[in-house]
Amino acid sequence: MSPAALEDAVLLQRVGTGDEDAIEALYERYGGSCYRLARRILDDAQLAEDVIQQVFLALWQGTGYDPRRGAVSTWLLSMTHHKAVDAVRREGARRRRTASDQALLERASAGPGPEDETWARWRAERTRDALRTLPAEQREVLLLAYYGGYTQREIADMTGLPLGTVKSRTLGAMRRMRDGLGGLDDTERAGGVGDERS
Repeated sequence: MSPAALEDAVLLQRVGTGDEDAIEALYERYGGSCYRLARRILDDAQLAEDVIQQVFLALWQGTGYDPRRGAVSTWLLSMTHHKAVDAVRREGARRRRTASDQALLERASAGPGPEDETWARWRAERTRDALRTLPAEQREVLLLAYYGGYTQREIADMTGLPLGTVKSRTLGAMRRMRDGLGGLDDTERAGGVGDERS
């Protein structure tokens, strides 16, 4: 276990006892990364701040983090991603409710149809399933790169791993994902989602 991960584990134990200094230390360490991710997804500073507050509140309340599934940084970024996507959906629903009938018609005609949405949901489900099959150390670097948008060098700095280890884990993860998602592109779509599942 890297020194940073060990220190995170100690801080988490202290958070579990209600130590406010420990949650502040984790916020100082990862709050900026989480905020940048939320801001990139939401394109709204206030909504991004709200998401980060929700993420660190969840950490404070002791909900969800499982050390066997990866580093604290990975969990925080994954939580940030999920909550930011939820916020995008909520904001979109709020805007649709307050929009005029004409604006709703224009948005509906320009947006994806039911078939496109079904395909996107199915593809996302397959991707999540493939991610779950990865070993924790490979999943961690892939999530940091994909959800966090970090370079391999930044991931090495965050996790305390050698750069070569990050590179080999990323490559291994990408190969496993490619094998697990073989054929998952628009050519497969031509045969229909139902064909793949039958």
